[in-house]
Amino acid sequence: MLHLSGGSPRAWRSASLVATAAAMLALTTACGQEKGDQSPNGQNVGNQAPADAGYGAGDGYGADSGDAQEGQEGGAAKSAGQLAVWDSKKLGKVVTDSEGLTLYRFDKDTAQPPKSNCEGACATTWPVVSAKGAVAPPGVDDSLMGEITRSDGSKQLTIDGWPMYRYAKDKKAGDAKGQGVGGTWYAAAPDGKKAAAAAEEAPPAETEPVDPAGLSTRNDPKLGEIVVDKNGMTVYRFTKDSAWPMKSACTGACLEKWPVVPPVEKNDTKGILKKGFVVFDRPDGQQQQTIDCWPMYTFSGDKKPGDTNGQGVGGTWYAAGPDGKPVGAPK
Repeated sequence: MLHLSGGSPRAWRSASLVATAAAMLALTTACGQEKGDQSPNGQNVGNQAPADAGYGAGDGYGADSGDAQEGQEGGAAKSAGQLAVWDSKKLGKVVTDSEGLTLYRFDKDTAQPPKSNCEGACATTWPVVSAKGAVAPPGVDDSLMGEITRSDGSKQLTIDGWPMYRYAKDKKAGDAKGQGVGGTWYAAAPDGKKAAAAAEEAPPAETEPVDPAGLSTRNDPKLGEIVVDKNGMTVYRFTKDSAWPMKSACTGACLEKWPVVPPVEKNDTKGILKKGFVVFDRPDGQQQQTIDCWPMYTFSGDKKPGDTNGQGVGGTWYAAGPDGKPVGAPK
């Protein structure tokens, strides 16, 4: 605490200024970092919005005023340098620039004749790729590479006539956050087509047929990793059963709807917990495979691989996880 009685006016004023500065510093420190660390532009660090948040709202341009990068309209467009081809599991073959950033095409552009319809704010969110210094990816025909002259006189790279862009929210190699934005923006394939469509059109690779394991897993889009039999049919657990003592509560007519999974050799499994992987001798004479000592079933209402029609039936039947636990069952 400052004791000012008896001091000179100058000392009093100096002390007052020090106290005021300290108070302002404390106020700034307390308020400036509230709700997490922030970057200079006011956006939370490491917490970028999803690619479709606030983009493509009706007009298909996918443009807003944020996240501009070098190459925006009115600035120097950034060259792609030596182009490369990234083999994406989801999108197939995708063209990238020399830094590994995905290149995109816009459905509202035209390839015949080549023309860009992304200007102004659109070109801020979707920076154009300069044709200067761009080199075709290895194995891609040079004749597919071209350029257009934009309204500001700059040259934009084209592939098979389609103007090329980057996406401002892609920050590192392998990002493809612009895919499908506004229903009009798509990663570009090496031939200028939409990458996902090109992947779908590609003929399946010829491989030697492999017999599926007696029990394995698949990644269901809603349930996650679940067990399937050798025919790809979903395997289920019944919550009224018990593992110790090993007992099945599904008998008689129940078994017509929920057939037992027959015994499977341990070495004929993939991704399944081996502990408690034993065969249950049922009172009716059938033998039933268990996982972690829990009896396993399939469902007669599933007609094809990938069906999960038995999930949640009666609040007691659930797809089995690789550890034998019922996926999605209330805890």
